[in-house]
Amino acid sequence: MKIVALVITLLFGISMKHEGHKTAHDFTVEKIDGSKLDLSTFKGKPILIVNTASKCGYTKQYKSLQSLHEAYGDKLIIIGFPANNYMGQEPGNNKEIAEFCSANYGVTFEMAAKVSVKGKDQHALFSWLCGEHNPDFEGDIKWNFEKFLIGKDGHLKRRWRSDVDPEDAKIKEAIDKEL
Repeated sequence: MKIVALVITLLFGISMKHEGHKTAHDFTVEKIDGSKLDLSTFKGKPILIVNTASKCGYTKQYKSLQSLHEAYGDKLIIIGFPANNYMGQEPGNNKEIAEFCSANYGVTFEMAAKVSVKGKDQHALFSWLCGEHNPDFEGDIKWNFEKFLIGKDGHLKRRWRSDVDPEDAKIKEAIDKEL
């Protein structure tokens, strides 16, 4: 299978990065401080994954994400993934992003290292997320602050576009259903 994936990648430029990943729990990501975060440690808890940016019209959603983090405590895992895929709205490095989030929004939820969420260098987790079936919509991320709710079983349960605030009643209802 690895040879097939390599041939497809070489011939067509299509990566099969999510090969072997059946749930979000199969991924380990780099945290913003450089350490590793094994998502399997969150089995039994819902995870809200959000692609973030510091210079976006939706950046104020950091406040809502922090509020959710404080309201749910360790029952819900929130992970922000800074990405610079949309009009250069996340130009900083990991240290600058961490300082921005802390100073401006008091962020204490998990923050991953800066990644790419679309294109040829798309992080494997986002390749998997964008390819998973869910009741809302599928496909590429359209902008910063899209939200993905992973259930306790590691499967994608719901997805929301950027314009849905993290504290929206429909997001809270979906989280409560997963608790």
